[in-house]
Amino acid sequence: MLRSYLDFVRAVSLDRLGRVGVILVTTSFVSFLVMQLGMLLGIVTNAYVGLIVYLAFPVLFVLGLVIIPVAWYRQHQRTGLTIEELLERGFGPDGVKGRVAGSRVFRTIAILTLGNVLILGVASIKMLHFMDSAEFCGTACHSVMNPEWTTYQASPHARVACVECHVGEGVGALVNSKLNGAWQMVSASFDLYERPIPTPVHQLRPARETCEKCHWPKKFYGSRLQTRVRYRDDETSTPQFTTLNIKIDPGAAGDSGVHWHVDPSNEVRYASVNDQRKEMIWVESRQSDGSIRRFVNTALALPDPKAEDLRTMDCVDCHNRATHIYQEPDRAVDEKIRLGEIDRRLPYIRRETVKAVRGGYPSLEAAEAGIRAGIESFYRRNFPDQASSWYDAIDRAVIEAVEVWGRNIHPGMNIDWGAYPSFLGHSDTPGCFRCHTRELQDADGRWISDDCTLCHSILAYGESTPFAYLEPAEETAPNRPMHEFLRDEFLTSIAD
Repeated sequence: MLRSYLDFVRAVSLDRLGRVGVILVTTSFVSFLVMQLGMLLGIVTNAYVGLIVYLAFPVLFVLGLVIIPVAWYRQHQRTGLTIEELLERGFGPDGVKGRVAGSRVFRTIAILTLGNVLILGVASIKMLHFMDSAEFCGTACHSVMNPEWTTYQASPHARVACVECHVGEGVGALVNSKLNGAWQMVSASFDLYERPIPTPVHQLRPARETCEKCHWPKKFYGSRLQTRVRYRDDETSTPQFTTLNIKIDPGAAGDSGVHWHVDPSNEVRYASVNDQRKEMIWVESRQSDGSIRRFVNTALALPDPKAEDLRTMDCVDCHNRATHIYQEPDRAVDEKIRLGEIDRRLPYIRRETVKAVRGGYPSLEAAEAGIRAGIESFYRRNFPDQASSWYDAIDRAVIEAVEVWGRNIHPGMNIDWGAYPSFLGHSDTPGCFRCHTRELQDADGRWISDDCTLCHSILAYGESTPFAYLEPAEETAPNRPMHEFLRDEFLTSIAD
């Protein structure tokens, strides 16, 4: 068998070019099999190796297959012999002699062609499967995608493949994604990409086709209680509680609820400055009678945008960082303290940790050294007698602070604090107040309501206890009227 194959290879290799084609086909095929076996056994796991196995080897294989007939054609041109005469010269009269099932050369070529089709088919399927994996998306272009890969792994969607949101379903979506991916590879290879990667990503599939496969509007009902803890910069890092009863129902109670905007019966459209979804030119919504009510930004004097820049509101207009979530330094440190990963018993630990992670460092190594120096020197300087006994707690705080910095800051991509703000809520950015602002007015001078209780009942806001407003208000408390109003609003909302 092997000898017959070698004889066939010698006959096919008419000249130097033909030998190059045969070498490419043979070596790429053998290398593909060996590396594929290594990947199946878990010996080879690197994404860069996957690029070679599923992209480079198949390309070399096809190139070799193309070169071989080109070499035969060149030989035909050079010698003036017909292809049949060349075949007879290479394989002998018996090899090209016609039989019932065709000549021996024809049968061999047919079998090898079928094998080539099978090999290329398997390679193509494996290539598509590999390129759809989260590991490929996150690690193949490490310098570009490392920030997104880092935040993805710590996100609520860490077990959802990237393609579920960035590609969607259907052949059209697959083709578009591969064309876009080809340009991304070119951009990465020739350093043509922007730093940081600009947002929003306009090529995303509509949320109706991606997000709503799991989070459809009718799934949201009732309310959800959420308590958020912040810490003061005082010696004991005193906790402050904000508790919200979030109305997640998409409008069952009328024109309220945070998901009212995505209820199919409540279409909301808008135009934003430069199509960046940050500053609204106008917002319009369909009314119950089918009419359209538009609110125009009175602070702007801009022409009406192009039709392609208009947008129908969906999930990602608020959940713009649903997966690749970048934190603000104080919130990230607060979360570490809440989880007990940073020991709140260390004096001023919240203040000093936030100060340390805010420092401008050129690299992760510099950040690790700077954060450690900042936190440790504070305790050695201000608490010399206790610093040694607190060593383990201080060391753990340093490690967690470095983790916060490494997750959110990526100097190579010019990503610093605040580079990718979240529009969910309105704590760090305008968020909801992009539309719920009195600058947006309709023809009658009315604006979209900015009443806090549209979306949530407030049970505590920066208070010392999580449910402060459900407790009896002190007679002399300056915020007593608001305290009682918020309590009554909550009781009324849950009664409804």
